[in-house]
Amino acid sequence: MVPSRLLSVGPRMVLGGVGRWTRVRLWPTPPRLLSASCADCAKHQEPPRKKLLSEKKLIQKKRHFVDHRRVLVRGGRGGDGVSCFHSEPRKEFGGPDGGDGGNGGHVVLRADQQVKSLSSVLSRYQGSHGEAGGRKNCSGRSGALLYIRVPVGTLVKEGREVVADLWCPGKEYIAALGGAGGKGNRFFLANDNRAPVTCTPGQPGQERVLFLELKTVAHAGMVGFPNAGKSSLLRAISNARPAVASYPFTTLKPHVGIVHCEDHQQIAVADIPGIIRGAHQNRGLGSTFLRHIERCRFLLFVVDLSEPEPWTQVEDLKSELEKYEAGLSERPHVVVANKIDLPQARAALPQLRARLGQSVVALSAATRENLEELLLRLQELHGQHVAPELRW
Repeated sequence: MVPSRLLSVGPRMVLGGVGRWTRVRLWPTPPRLLSASCADCAKHQEPPRKKLLSEKKLIQKKRHFVDHRRVLVRGGRGGDGVSCFHSEPRKEFGGPDGGDGGNGGHVVLRADQQVKSLSSVLSRYQGSHGEAGGRKNCSGRSGALLYIRVPVGTLVKEGREVVADLWCPGKEYIAALGGAGGKGNRFFLANDNRAPVTCTPGQPGQERVLFLELKTVAHAGMVGFPNAGKSSLLRAISNARPAVASYPFTTLKPHVGIVHCEDHQQIAVADIPGIIRGAHQNRGLGSTFLRHIERCRFLLFVVDLSEPEPWTQVEDLKSELEKYEAGLSERPHVVVANKIDLPQARAALPQLRARLGQSVVALSAATRENLEELLLRLQELHGQHVAPELRW
């Protein structure tokens, strides 16, 4: 409807002529009406929306995983010393009073449990410089410490030599020392030199090229071929939420989940990205993520029981681990046969146990069948290989 005030018509009084009021009649301008179709289009028109990203791409965009980084660290430069003399009325020989310069700031690496990747670490860091000294024997301010937060489990290498292992939260390593501050002329005062004018400049900070390498800290590591159900199993036994899909190489970075047991016991389990035959020759994802298994005290070989001849998966996994590092495949382990809920998988279970000659934990991560047996085995291995060291 058209508002009534737009259609009001009536006489109006206007000033016209020589101080006379004249009555005129104003006719309204007909309003412009929109057609119904145009009004509906304007009412329901919405701004264009961006195409929604899948869960996998969204995780990769927000959390780009980096497990190695080359970093150039340089400590702060020390402040310069000052050469000056005390000046005061009626005091002819005040003597030297030039202060020393402040020390340069160190660059320190600190292991932080909240940091999960080296993606936030920059390629170059410069420490804070010290301030120059002042008059009246005033020393310059030293440079502040520069802390670089890195994940727990970061190895620090200089060349091929390991110089630090930040394996626990809060552990620190001084990556670059700051330069020493220069000396003022007050420092050179002596009996044979009562008016020194000598002062020294600040020293440059230490400069190093370091290589940071992340090795995930976990008690147990899950190893298996793509689509074996490692991520689904980790979601079933912990609160971790790695991406799960029906195509290979869904997991592109290690995930660590915490399994809560009795007596407030916690077991860290790492989901290692899928390994294929020839991974040591850089096939598939290559041996990039095999370094994350080195810190694991025991392993979980996750086998897809629905595949033909599942026992060959265990043999191939052990072969790849042995070619990457000698003795890695001989660590304490448990064979986990997943997807027991499928008919063909349940039929192959007796043959798998006969071929391997050892006990096999058969379960289903999708239906959560027989998860209690796996949790008991995890608790048993943790008590045998981890708990004694914690008590010590």
